[in-house]
Amino acid sequence: MKRFLKIILSITFMGVLLAGCSGLRVVESDVSAFSAWTSAPPGPNTAYRFERLPSQQVQAARQDLIEGSAIASLAKVGLVIDPAKARLAITITVNTRFAARTGYGYGYGSPNVFLSAGNFGSSVGFSFPLGGPFSGPFATPFPADPYYLREIRIQMRDLVDQKVVFETTALSDSARDDGYALLPAIIDAALLGFPQPPPGTRRIKVETN
Repeated sequence: MKRFLKIILSITFMGVLLAGCSGLRVVESDVSAFSAWTSAPPGPNTAYRFERLPSQQVQAARQDLIEGSAIASLAKVGLVIDPAKARLAITITVNTRFAARTGYGYGYGSPNVFLSAGNFGSSVGFSFPLGGPFSGPFATPFPADPYYLREIRIQMRDLVDQKVVFETTALSDSARDDGYALLPAIIDAALLGFPQPPPGTRRIKVETN
């Protein structure tokens, strides 16, 4: 038994050590994207320029950071920033808000009876599952679980006919406010499948430092 425990502890320690050494963080986003190309979808090295809403023009410094975070992600799908030769006008909107999850109850499942026996005797008792929704006279509120919710919207307009030809939204949350650090990973997720993304909402994971 002691040898078995030592093996388990060694494996656990190595897993924690490798995770710490990798320094990578997985960012999960729920992505919904739509395309409506009126001509052939853009190929490699298609030029674009950024376009700002009036509210974004007022917050120019903030928008500079947002657009700067998107340039590398746009390059990964074959788009290059060149306002003079732009075929596409791209608008990026980022909304961040603080929220908290709350719930009530003891959890999933139902109470159980347990029996146990070993070298030091035997026991009998009851167990109650924890963690999920439950309704009834004994329901109690779970503590609030604070988190930051980020929504990124990217809209592309074809400058030839002035029609919106691509739209994508990525929704992601984290336990702490990371400022602009996670934007590239969320934008990568938002652009996955460009220029003709699959239908429906997708859960996309992107690794980042």
